Amino acid sequence: MPSKKEQKEAKNLAAVLEKIPKMFGDEAAAGFRLHEIILAAAPELKPRLWYGMPGYAKATSKPVLLFIRKDKYLTFGMDEKANITLDAGAPDKLMPHSWFIAELDAATEARIAEIVKAAVA
Repeated sequence: MPSKKEQKEAKNLAAVLEKIPKMFGDEAAAGFRLHEIILAAAPELKPRLWYGMPGYAKATSKPVLLFIRKDKYLTFGMDEKANITLDAGAPDKLMPHSWFIAELDAATEARIAEIVKAAVA
């Protein structure tokens, strides 16, 4: 019999998988692909709903580090609790924390995987 933790993780995963087609609509395939990229890049992440969108944390009791959503655009982002380093040398002192995705081509998928790996390091 699965432990309570395993049951909670399974319930959270089911909720995310149910939410993706509802949130992403005709772009559900891209939503599922984002989900797959995140989990392939960091298998230790546990999906759950976070403010009504798919979020990913190191454990069910830990803060969400990454999220995906679909408003007007597909969006991939990270929370301030992700392992990020602000570039003090940046001329404008701004750092992106979310990205609109125009197309999920191989280069974009690879860059998302890099960001995921850095965010959970």
